[in-house]
Amino acid sequence: MNTNQQKVTVELCDGQFCLAKNGSADKLNPKALLLCATAKCAGLTIMAMLENSKITPKSMEITVEGELNTPTLRGESIFLNFEVIYRVECKRLEDQDEVSQAVERAQEKYCGMIAMLRKIAPVSQVIEVVSTETVEA
Repeated sequence: MNTNQQKVTVELCDGQFCLAKNGSADKLNPKALLLCATAKCAGLTIMAMLENSKITPKSMEITVEGELNTPTLRGESIFLNFEVIYRVECKRLEDQDEVSQAVERAQEKYCGMIAMLRKIAPVSQVIEVVSTETVEA
């Protein structure tokens, strides 16, 4: 069976989350809007948790993908599964653990949109947290 993949990516822009590549939410179909709302909710949840620690990532990109049960996007299409991909770049090496924990807590417990997606279909995740700090030899 052919499946249709919907995919939306948001990135951290001056403390807010905006569609990657200067995209516009006005151009998204309703199913992609659901994915966009989920990505933004997860990002804002993570940032709120990191605010207490005074950690601001150098960059953050969140992609939410959903597989539909129809070969083409239609009104009656429903999602079969979701995947949330987090890519976070930390300013300092020692921030990585705390950022990773914030991402996991948002994914597993605190993001309401992800909790709602779980009521529709299974949700998996990929978490990539890196640091660009140069390490002294």
